[in-house]
Amino acid sequence: MAAPVSSGVLEAAVYVEDLDATEAFYGGLLGLERLTRRDGRHVFFRCGDSVILTFIAQATQQPPDPEAALPVPPHGAVGPGHVCLAADADQLNEWERHLRDNNVEIEADFYWPNGARSIYLRDPAGNSVEIADKTLWRRG
Repeated sequence: MAAPVSSGVLEAAVYVEDLDATEAFYGGLLGLERLTRRDGRHVFFRCGDSVILTFIAQATQQPPDPEAALPVPPHGAVGPGHVCLAADADQLNEWERHLRDNNVEIEADFYWPNGARSIYLRDPAGNSVEIADKTLWRRG
């Protein structure tokens, strides 16, 4: 039996160390809407139809409290992760200017063989953040 078809990525997680710096980066610099924050554990941001979850890894590696209303299993990662934000191709020049105007180091800026452009930078925790032409992974 084949697996059911997924309709997309609902959420993606990156692991961070400083929630204030994380909120300034994702909410301030990148302009994402903050959905919720729990000090010492996480800040969640809306990103289009998806959500970027930013967690302090040590907090998520603990087993859930047996009394917890939401028994989310432990998870977490060590080392830098990656997340990619989609943008219209004609917005990427604006993103480049915005990042430079805010003294954000652009780690890489290039065009893929299919013509889609990607801009790479780092969040305060060292995660790789890409802003890419939303056609990057289009079929055909």
